Amino acid sequence: MTSLNVLKVAACGLKGTLPAQGWCELKKLQEIDLSNNNFEGRIPSCMANLISLYLLDLSNNNYFNENIVQSRLSSLTSLEYLSISNNNFLIPSTLSFLSNLSNLKILLVDNNILALEPDTLSWIPTFQLKVFSLVNCSINIHNNKPPKFLHYQYDLRVISLSHNKLFGQFPNWLLENNTRLEIFILNNNSFMGPFIVPYDIRPNILNIDISNNYLQGPIPTNLGLIFPNLEFLKMSKNEFQGSIPSSFGNLVFLKVLELSKNNLSGTIPMHFLMGCNKLESLILSKNYFSGQIFSTNFNLTNLRYLHLDNNHFLGMLPTWVGNMSFLEDIVLAKNHFEGPVPVELCKLIRLIFLDLSDNNLFGSIPSCFNSSTIKFFQLNKNLLSGPISSAFRNNSNLLTLNLRDNHRTGSIPNWIGSISSLRILLLKANHLEGQIPIQLCHLKNLNILDLSHNKFLGPIPHCLSNISAASTYKPPLRYGLLLGGTVYEIQSYLNRNIESTKDPFSGIFLFDSVENVDEEVEFETKSRTCSYKGDILEYMYGIDLSCNNLAGKIPLELGRVSSYIRALNLSHNNISGPIPETFSNLKQLESLDLSHNNLNGKIPPQLAEMTSLAVFNVAHNNLSGPTPDRKNQFITFDESSYEGNPLLCGPQLHNGCTKMRQPSTMPVDSEGDEGGSFMDMGVFHISFVVAYITILLVIVAALYINPYWCRAWFNLIEVCIDTCYCFVVVHYRKLFNFITMTFK
Repeated sequence: MTSLNVLKVAACGLKGTLPAQGWCELKKLQEIDLSNNNFEGRIPSCMANLISLYLLDLSNNNYFNENIVQSRLSSLTSLEYLSISNNNFLIPSTLSFLSNLSNLKILLVDNNILALEPDTLSWIPTFQLKVFSLVNCSINIHNNKPPKFLHYQYDLRVISLSHNKLFGQFPNWLLENNTRLEIFILNNNSFMGPFIVPYDIRPNILNIDISNNYLQGPIPTNLGLIFPNLEFLKMSKNEFQGSIPSSFGNLVFLKVLELSKNNLSGTIPMHFLMGCNKLESLILSKNYFSGQIFSTNFNLTNLRYLHLDNNHFLGMLPTWVGNMSFLEDIVLAKNHFEGPVPVELCKLIRLIFLDLSDNNLFGSIPSCFNSSTIKFFQLNKNLLSGPISSAFRNNSNLLTLNLRDNHRTGSIPNWIGSISSLRILLLKANHLEGQIPIQLCHLKNLNILDLSHNKFLGPIPHCLSNISAASTYKPPLRYGLLLGGTVYEIQSYLNRNIESTKDPFSGIFLFDSVENVDEEVEFETKSRTCSYKGDILEYMYGIDLSCNNLAGKIPLELGRVSSYIRALNLSHNNISGPIPETFSNLKQLESLDLSHNNLNGKIPPQLAEMTSLAVFNVAHNNLSGPTPDRKNQFITFDESSYEGNPLLCGPQLHNGCTKMRQPSTMPVDSEGDEGGSFMDMGVFHISFVVAYITILLVIVAALYINPYWCRAWFNLIEVCIDTCYCFVVVHYRKLFNFITMTFK
């Protein structure tokens, strides 16, 4: 096919090495697109003879592993577009292999391996790039700086150097030199110093992402004037100080503003919110902002993400927030908001994530809160009172219901079983009472259940073993809106021969996510409260029923709960009976706390086979017999795990079992007990009373039948009384004489 101009076999599932022969004959090839396959090995050396080639796309194959210098790509002097992203090419850090490519305009080398090259090999490029992306290429290099050839680039439209651990002063010169720049992405590096904007207006700039560095100082006061057409501004995770500049009010096209995790303070400028009516995402979390959130009804009708958590905002939640009909995320946790939960929130039919935790909200949750779209509902650590609202009844999408640390009263409603998708239920530290309803057992996707520190009574439901049955359940990840970034699709360039009048770079589309909202919950395990968020929640399974008034025996079925469970806490209740041997089935269990109950019998020796246990506590019960063998994890548990059980013995207790009375070999006729002590204390007390009364009756009967024994008995009593009287009188006189002599 010697007349072939375009060879495009992208995303065809091809694999193996490229053929070494045949390329030399394709002298007229201008475009080669082999992207999104599974090719491996080296680039055929004969490709170096394709002198007419202006587009080469080898991206997303993952298995090319050649040293790019040996590939002879530098011979392709007509090349304008080169994409080798997402492979294992070894690339020199100075990119000196490009020195002969005078026509190069687009260079995409993301996700490869940079090899350190001496600075003495610095070179001056003969090309002017329009698009340059070098993302996540610092596997073998630390504290590297941006390639020096970028100092000679003046026509860049897109530059992305993110995720490279680049070091040194922030390269403000990139913004200054490239006056036609549109996309500027340098996030997740180690740049320091201030962020300085150019002196003249740059109307082309649409996207700036400098988040996750070590930038300091104030945000430039004229930023909104220099970049009037900005749509995406991301400056999170730095060390910026001061307030939001008033010039932000000029950013009338702004869609995304992320300033979280800085040291910013002051109030939110009112004119800024009035002007930014296209705003879709406002992320100001983890700063020192104060004052009221918004004091006026702003026209933020496009807002989808509102994250103002971890600040010092105060006042009541505005009722007009219900007019923001596109809101999907509201995160206002850890502020000083007070008052009731606004009924107007019920209007938000698209709401997915609501977090108002750690404030001073009071009252009850509006019953109109029945939106089927809500997946994450967190109002923990407030002052909410009254019974659990029926607002979530029949919500088949709810994944998290967190109402812990409030003043809720009443019982758990039976309709709780209708929330079939629920995976996290946290009701800790309220004033809930009654029995634990068996309807909880219908929640088969539940992997964290915390009912601790309430007033629940009655038995533990046997059917709780049904929860966490879906051990392969994987909670959905929380992602933000796709609104700008570093993945490129260059359609018009591929079709430039057909649409020659079209700007070859107008087809570049960029995608990146708004700062992720990680669901975060607190759960006590291993004797401490831990915070779990993001992907780790996928692996956390636990049940905490501690600090209640639960009674009865531990159901044997509880030892058959999902083998993925990692924490089980039944401490500080009134539970009696033995410890089930079935607990030894919980191979992934890391924390087991049964302390401060009325458990009796032996500790099942099978528990010593639980190799994942980090915390084991059975203190302050009525357990007896030897402690489990000191092997596996049980070699790490000391006396504190067993204290308060006087009939236990073992090396941890400094009480050898050979010194204790051997347990009875007689079988104990106790229905349902597994193991037992050598003497039941209840039986002992009853037997003692019966024996005492029997002996007393025998003595009385004998004295009644035989008058002689009766007289002898009373004479003996009389002698004893007289003797005691004389003893007291004598000693009293001696004491009186001693006191008299002392005073004389």
